[in-house]
Amino acid sequence: MHPYWSQNWGNAASQQHREGIRAAAAVNLAREQLASSLDVKPKQILFTSGATEANNLALLGYARAKAKLLKKKGHIITLQTEHHAVLDPLRQLQKEGFELTEIQPDSNGIVRPEQLIQAFREDTFLVSIMTANNEIGVIQEINEIAELCQERNITFHSDAAQAFGHIPIIFNSGGPDLMCISAHKVYGPKGIGALIIKPNIILEPLQWGGKQQAGLRPGTLPVPLIIGFAKAAELAQEDMTNRAKRLKDLRNELWKTLKTNNSDLLLNGCLKNRLPHNLNITVPNISGSKLHRELRPFVSCSSGSACSSGEPSHVLLSLGRSFKEASASLRLSLGRDTTITEINAAAEKINQVINQLKTAAN
Repeated sequence: MHPYWSQNWGNAASQQHREGIRAAAAVNLAREQLASSLDVKPKQILFTSGATEANNLALLGYARAKAKLLKKKGHIITLQTEHHAVLDPLRQLQKEGFELTEIQPDSNGIVRPEQLIQAFREDTFLVSIMTANNEIGVIQEINEIAELCQERNITFHSDAAQAFGHIPIIFNSGGPDLMCISAHKVYGPKGIGALIIKPNIILEPLQWGGKQQAGLRPGTLPVPLIIGFAKAAELAQEDMTNRAKRLKDLRNELWKTLKTNNSDLLLNGCLKNRLPHNLNITVPNISGSKLHRELRPFVSCSSGSACSSGEPSHVLLSLGRSFKEASASLRLSLGRDTTITEINAAAEKINQVINQLKTAAN
């Protein structure tokens, strides 16, 4: 990225001088690299400021365009456990007259096909279900969901920000019609993401002011961020299999150690269909605020999404956890550089704090 912050500073939309042409060429190459990692065509990629903007453009843009085309507003299906970058745009569409069904998944966080089938209506035109949950890490049966939607000519959108670069993703052949990803989830720069679009999907832009990216997302492209995004995606694809196995082994060791020392710990979400680097647990019968306060100097963890402003997780509440249980939950993520030494240290500190709080409560 470094040269594009300084000497190669051209605007990729300014093709009347050498600097602009050089920037445009760099963006085109990055788009091809990213397309290769996703097995899609470069023209299917639309760059955004992140998955949140991509989700908004996909959901609001498609629903409004479809309503104008059909001259009526239809029915949308999603899950209660979706990220707010999906739930909030859909609830905005509900205010605009669209009908919305939010399915409560099973206690393991997975939606069953029959739940989706029961929710389908004659006027259902859009389904939005994330590939992997951002809090509990559970992976949905995306290909099966896509097939159910395709059989009914329903457009399927999936927020794949958490899954991209960590598990294999199928898009064009049997996958979603709209998919959103974000660079910082694969160690790329913050502030850049993408919406991947199948051909013949209609969208209405959310912004106006330029013809960049087919007029769907106007504005000057952030060339360094795009280049960093493509490189991060390339690196993530290169070691995905080995990294996933290593992190899954470490995650399982962390869970085993914690559970052995505290048999009443509850696992949030199923362990099998889960991102390899995610662990989310509930510690019953203790204060969540005290738990997090005591752990904060030693372990970087949270009780929910980074976008939740400290509120108890709506995901955990949807799974049946009480308000108190959701507050006393730990969302733990392993990273590319996580070691067994760090796993052991984290487990020791978490166990120590839990035992201290239990003793104090008694």
